[in-house]
Amino acid sequence: MVSSVIIPVLSLVTFAGIHSLTASLRFKRLLVRVLGDWADRLYLPAYSLVSVLTILPLMYLLYRNPGRVLYKVPSPWRWLMICGQLIAGLLAPGAFRDAPHRFKIRSQLSGPQVSEAGGSLKIRGIYRRVRDPFLLSGLVMIWLTPVMTVNLLIIYLLATIYLFLGSLHWETRLVAQFGDEYREYRKRVHRIIPGLKGSFKESD
Repeated sequence: MVSSVIIPVLSLVTFAGIHSLTASLRFKRLLVRVLGDWADRLYLPAYSLVSVLTILPLMYLLYRNPGRVLYKVPSPWRWLMICGQLIAGLLAPGAFRDAPHRFKIRSQLSGPQVSEAGGSLKIRGIYRRVRDPFLLSGLVMIWLTPVMTVNLLIIYLLATIYLFLGSLHWETRLVAQFGDEYREYRKRVHRIIPGLKGSFKESD
């Protein structure tokens, strides 16, 4: 049992390491030096592809050896959970669409002065109700799994910690990118619970 858990955990650690490295500002500075203006165009598609490729081994390991079943949610509740997962899966592409300027490498590297000159935080779409839709969608997709096993539970707990720490780091990055504008926004919109602090009314 222990060995069947260790390999998936190592796979998750590998994914997290690669994911964090390729999201770091140091890596992005290197891309800008090497690729110039092409960095912003190529980074997000390449980053998404690498994320998918590095998570596939973990998914395969869990599929082959999920461990002892802890519970199975019966119908019709399991289908409601699956629908919730599908809806959560649509949040990520929607979040990219609603705030493409947040992911511009040059803006991330330059700080709030450039953001003020080239555009504001521009709260739109899902960001009016929740600050981190990626954290929200990740947690929903994980914990609405209708069949839970020992190995899945261990991986999900570790993944939850990683997602939460990553969200904290991302918010620090956004404060550096947008300055006081993001600090004010953070007071008005909750990180992951939609509508808990209200919603952001301002559009552009």
